[in-house]
Amino acid sequence: MELVQPVQVEARDNWRIRIAFADGVSGEIDLSDMAEEPICAAWRDPDFWRSVHITDHRAVAWNDDIELCADSLYMDLTGLTLRDMYPRSAGSAVNV
Repeated sequence: MELVQPVQVEARDNWRIRIAFADGVSGEIDLSDMAEEPICAAWRDPDFWRSVHITDHRAVAWNDDIELCADSLYMDLTGLTLRDMYPRSAGSAVNV
């Protein structure tokens, strides 16, 4: 499998984002469990929350401090594991 490519992200109410990937996978992800973390305090500003975007390196981000991995978000939506997504990496030093 090639690297998953997020193509669209949109902030929703109640700490949810809607994300779509180039392969057609899309859906909403609930980030409310992260909203109380000190690093995510800026999310409480509605304008900041709505500034979510996709970076040049495939991350979903609000600024340089708050970035989420596209692979992790894809796995949340699909239920796939890292090994499912990248089977050739199974023998690498990374334990999945």
